[in-house]
Amino acid sequence: MGAEGRVVLVGGYGVVGVQLAGLLRERHPDLPLLIAGRREEPARELAARLGGAEGIALDVRSREPLAALGGRPRAVLALVNDPDDALLLAASRDGVPVLDITRWTSRMMATVLRLSGTPPRAPVLLGSAWMAGLVPRLVALAARRVGRLERVEVAIRFALADQAGPDSLEYMDRLGLSYEVTEGGRERQVLPLTDGRRVTFSDGRRTRVFRLDTPEQATLPRVLGARTVTTRLGFDSGSATWTLVVLQRLGILRLLQHPRWTALRRTLLTGSNTGGEAAWVADVEGERGQVRIEVVDPRGQAHLTAVGALLGAERLLGLDGAPPPPAGVWFPEHEPRPEETLATLRACGVEVRMEERLAREVA
Repeated sequence: MGAEGRVVLVGGYGVVGVQLAGLLRERHPDLPLLIAGRREEPARELAARLGGAEGIALDVRSREPLAALGGRPRAVLALVNDPDDALLLAASRDGVPVLDITRWTSRMMATVLRLSGTPPRAPVLLGSAWMAGLVPRLVALAARRVGRLERVEVAIRFALADQAGPDSLEYMDRLGLSYEVTEGGRERQVLPLTDGRRVTFSDGRRTRVFRLDTPEQATLPRVLGARTVTTRLGFDSGSATWTLVVLQRLGILRLLQHPRWTALRRTLLTGSNTGGEAAWVADVEGERGQVRIEVVDPRGQAHLTAVGALLGAERLLGLDGAPPPPAGVWFPEHEPRPEETLATLRACGVEVRMEERLAREVA
């Protein structure tokens, strides 16, 4: 077995990894894949089902995680947490392109600073915004229509029955901690689960949503110059949403931030894992008008995240019709052909609607 020329999916047999591997095989039948994870057996089993793939054991916590590959891969797709940056730094040092979809805002910003001291020798695409960077990709498309961004309001409806791996529930670890947002061009600290709003989703259901710390609230102002960005989340169960809001108001979520309570925090939002619909909307306002984006994936958030990762992988590898990005740090907002995003989403069974109200129509 050798990794030379292969695309390595680290965490490839996880909830999102399995779906991403399937999408890559479907869209790029001849792309050689290497499924990697802490356990070799499930990696090999998935590789056998895919065809044109191999499986290997790889531990991101080892000092030299890429040493297990036995060769220089074409790219690394990081689908699991890389807590010590060992995987990212090894790939960056060796000139291997990387897509990472696992970093929450504070870790992502720390990674950018860390890489600034030793510039990467290959492209590093940090696609950790909601649904593997899908939100900022579509906002970037809207920005081309409305011009300079004044306000972006994102609302997410999370189905508690949906499939979710342990990494996807990591946001539970942030619910008791304040975070930074940009409003009117100025930065300020806010608490999660505050500032509730009622939002109507594409199926007509009104859902109460509350603030949540997500990376696009940091990247959209810095990459696209958005003056105000807010992301809110609510659950398809109103009682679950209000339980968390009450725990926040009582200060209990902050008390549960100690590592010993990690399992309990995540249990609060662990559902049946039988599957559910993923839905989000974004209201984008710019100098030339407004765009409302509505996205629904009947196959759920794991599939939608895999589709977002697919877009990132195709961008990183230059499989989307544009040249691969040069060495450096990149974000989903840097998408050179955002219109192609819509075609890919629809080909993958994702429902997307963009409703424009340009200035002349508003007037």
